[in-house]
Amino acid sequence: MTVGRFRSCRDLLSLMLVLSLAGCATTRVDTLAEVPPMHSISEFKDQRFAEVADPWEGFNRSMYRFNYYFDKYLFLPVVNGYEFITPVFLQERISGFFNNLGEIRNFTNSLFQLKGTESVTTLGRFVTNSTLGLGGLFDPATSFGLERHDEDFGKTLGYWGASSGPYLVLPIFGPSSLRDAGGLAVDSGIRYGIYTAVDPFGSSDDSFAITSGITAMEAIDTRHQQSFRYYESGYPFEYYMVRFFYHEKREIEINKPLPSD
Repeated sequence: MTVGRFRSCRDLLSLMLVLSLAGCATTRVDTLAEVPPMHSISEFKDQRFAEVADPWEGFNRSMYRFNYYFDKYLFLPVVNGYEFITPVFLQERISGFFNNLGEIRNFTNSLFQLKGTESVTTLGRFVTNSTLGLGGLFDPATSFGLERHDEDFGKTLGYWGASSGPYLVLPIFGPSSLRDAGGLAVDSGIRYGIYTAVDPFGSSDDSFAITSGITAMEAIDTRHQQSFRYYESGYPFEYYMVRFFYHEKREIEINKPLPSD
């Protein structure tokens, strides 16, 4: 690891620690008036988190606030209700089921990146958890030493040299980039193609209702597994910090060298 990469990782970890400590010292934003005001990037021009390309900042800020309101008034109440009525044991089984389905995305993108060992490991995880783990309800693969490797097409594009492009906040999905948004579309298309080919509920008269219910349950479980909450940090420049953390995290995940000081 180079000195520049070490310093960049050190700076990132330090900033994450500061932000997390600030979050512990603040309470959740509960009214519209408490949403932090917009700050100018010029206030932080000497900080590394100001370096992320963000030509669509006006749109992104609007989406960031939309996601906050969507979370607060619709999504999180549903998730909280689900967590209240569902025993923890059952929550873990549901998460395991959907995480196991996610191994298909991990496997295909490991293949796209020509990662042979990782592809075999991921396929082994999927087969093991789908059989011994009863469709992913349990995770014996981990106890067998088969480590999970999270992959997606955004990482695949980065692996083959595509830059992240401008920062982009997607409705509901949250922080992203032009590259990762394209990757999300490709992953969704591949998943839809596989589902259409398999068509597990095609013979049922209620196939649309079943599919819609599973999709809704997956969305609830995905948000249930995410601890991030908009505007809980208490920082007036949270938007910039989230943007920086997302960008640096993705660059590290695709093993790109970070810029030196």
